[in-house]
Amino acid sequence: MGGQVRKIIHIDMDCFYASVEMRENPALVGKPLAVGGKANQRGVLATCNYEARKFGLHSAMATAQAVKLCPNLILLPVNMPLYKQVSAQIHHIFRRYTEIIEPLSLDEAYLDVTDCEQCAGSATWIAQEIRTAIWQELHLTASAGVAPLKFLAKIASEQNKPNGQFVITPEQVSAFIERLPLKKIPGVGKVTNEKLAQMEFSTCGDIQQSNPHFIYQHFGKLGQRLWDFCHGVDPRLVEANRLRKSIAVENTLLSDIADFGQAKAIVAEHFEQLVRRLQKNEPNRPLASYQKLSIKLKFDDFSQTTLERTMSGVTLPAFFDLLAQIWPRRQNRKIRLIGLSVQIPVEKVIKQLNLWE
Repeated sequence: MGGQVRKIIHIDMDCFYASVEMRENPALVGKPLAVGGKANQRGVLATCNYEARKFGLHSAMATAQAVKLCPNLILLPVNMPLYKQVSAQIHHIFRRYTEIIEPLSLDEAYLDVTDCEQCAGSATWIAQEIRTAIWQELHLTASAGVAPLKFLAKIASEQNKPNGQFVITPEQVSAFIERLPLKKIPGVGKVTNEKLAQMEFSTCGDIQQSNPHFIYQHFGKLGQRLWDFCHGVDPRLVEANRLRKSIAVENTLLSDIADFGQAKAIVAEHFEQLVRRLQKNEPNRPLASYQKLSIKLKFDDFSQTTLERTMSGVTLPAFFDLLAQIWPRRQNRKIRLIGLSVQIPVEKVIKQLNLWE
């Protein structure tokens, strides 16, 4: 890995929405609490506190299922204006140390502190100071990971949750990666991990002993990333002004469906929302200029599938075509969610050379 060794911090707030609600109402502390949609409206949990997690609850779980597992669960609606306000206060603390901040969500961000002079330039001390400031000023806890690579910083922030910190120095990278379970790598979900396990791959060290072409052949684009990460290669920089890559519309249906006609009607509704969102976010871009369209189905067993195709513009017939192509994957399962998304084209900058270049 050439160039300067970077100092990257990944800050992850601990059960953020629930923590903010407990701060606002201390009577909730110590009780199982979740923030999310109502059970009778097929809602899902946005997050839950650690008392609720003891019952097996987790984010993205159906609220109806959560209430069965934890009958005493206190469920609060999502208060997005409040969470955004608190997130802005957290970012204000970040900016005391660096302007190179890449938010992943309201409660999670990468910070590049390579050139930061505070704390004698120690990323470990900077992360500690940031976490202390968040606690003293906002009465919330955060976990942090410190590493020279982005993916390792993210993994490190999970190591000592909640309210903890874990550091991987440049000298420790090789040994840490060799022992690292593959399921910890961002992008390796349950299905991919099972496939890897069937091939007798459980750690990054196992991948290191393999053949890159074998990995690429079986895992495609993810295989390339997997191979690189297992070899300590992650050239991605912390992007302070990360461009939006796609715009999507998806909704959990009020009741599961199995009828293609109903699915088409929902796609038509989503299409109208998607067009409005595209026109709001990209007002100067014609619909005909978008090429990569995708559709997502989530089934009643909570598994999901996505199909992406290159099309000539955002049109309703194009999404109907995608729906027809993805429909056979249903295999008699009912559908609980349909999502449509469009990838925003990357602008190609054409530079005109002058005579002296």
